[in-house]
Amino acid sequence: MKRVVITGAGTINAIGHSVSETFASMREGRCGIGQLEIQDVERLSIQIGGQVKGFEAEGEFNRQQMALYDRFTQFTLFAAREAIQQSGLEFIGELAARSGVVLGTAGGGVSTWDENYRAVYEAGKNRVHPFVVPKLMNNAAASHVSIEYNLKGPSFTVSTACASSNHAMAQAFQMVRLGMAPAMVTGGSESMLCFGGVKAWEGLRVMSKDACRPFSMNRNGMVQGEGAGVFVFEEMEHAKKRGAEILAEVVGFAMTSDASDIVMPSKQGAARAIAGAMKDGGINPEEVGYINAHGTGTAANDKTECAAVADAFGQHADNLMISSTKSMHGHLIGGTGAVELLACIMALRDGVIAPTIGYEEPDPECALDVVPNEAREAKVNVALSNAFAFGGLNAVLALRKV
Repeated sequence: MKRVVITGAGTINAIGHSVSETFASMREGRCGIGQLEIQDVERLSIQIGGQVKGFEAEGEFNRQQMALYDRFTQFTLFAAREAIQQSGLEFIGELAARSGVVLGTAGGGVSTWDENYRAVYEAGKNRVHPFVVPKLMNNAAASHVSIEYNLKGPSFTVSTACASSNHAMAQAFQMVRLGMAPAMVTGGSESMLCFGGVKAWEGLRVMSKDACRPFSMNRNGMVQGEGAGVFVFEEMEHAKKRGAEILAEVVGFAMTSDASDIVMPSKQGAARAIAGAMKDGGINPEEVGYINAHGTGTAANDKTECAAVADAFGQHADNLMISSTKSMHGHLIGGTGAVELLACIMALRDGVIAPTIGYEEPDPECALDVVPNEAREAKVNVALSNAFAFGGLNAVLALRKV
């Protein structure tokens, strides 16, 4: 099988409009969660989120594009531009014919749904824009990336709730590893921070009204975020031949299903995914130095994830650093794993471990090193990125320093 490396990364999220800005925010433990600036926010019980501020789509896209691009697609294209530019790849000829794009999203064009429901039900309009369907469909972002960059190989969208990005990146990893494609553009995006999107999540009663505090005893729920993370996965020899900068190697992946409950997580399912990713990558547990946790800030998730890590690693669990960057950028739902993969790359390349901010009180059931409140310098050779979704769907990626 081929070895797979990351040669490009791009992002936009609540703590950065680029990878460099995001890394700086993670180093500083900067919080991007604040008061939402959306229509009818006063009607919401939850009025905070990891909203992308200062993004002017009109300055990035022309009028015709704006008619086709939901906010989640705008974020994707913005991040893809940074990732593909960094990779230095130009998709022409055979490279274009065989390379593709696999992206994750849970909601797709939620903002477009929201706007058009308002138009029909609230404003009483009898027509909607003719491009509403292609604008809101979950594969819109993947399709527009393929069009923009001439990617003519396998292109599709994965939607598995909060594990969407990790599942998407795993598919891209497998395609490159098996020789199906020399390079794949992959990652995920989400933009649910509109009235309808937040109101739906309020019904679950898992949202915090003030802050995201993963692993802290006084946590009181998750906080939604928005944005995108996009990467170029490339066959290692292909990358080396053209002298590309390599950010990290993707070495393993595993996915499991709890097959037990639609919303409550399972320790066994999560532990099997963690152990499976290490087995797939030929990794000894003692080699792993850092885990980017799913870490939503709900009691059920945090306790289950810590128990799963303890099961998968045994005594080595006490030597691991495990942090949740959701405390800074919020939970991007289907796009969250893509933004969180950046923390793994930062740990491997720069030796900087992103902190879990908002940590105030130890929880005996989360008695691991959660890197509380301040970033830490540490040498890491192997990192894992966890994603555990509603529906009991678990996806874990393993990366190695190059």
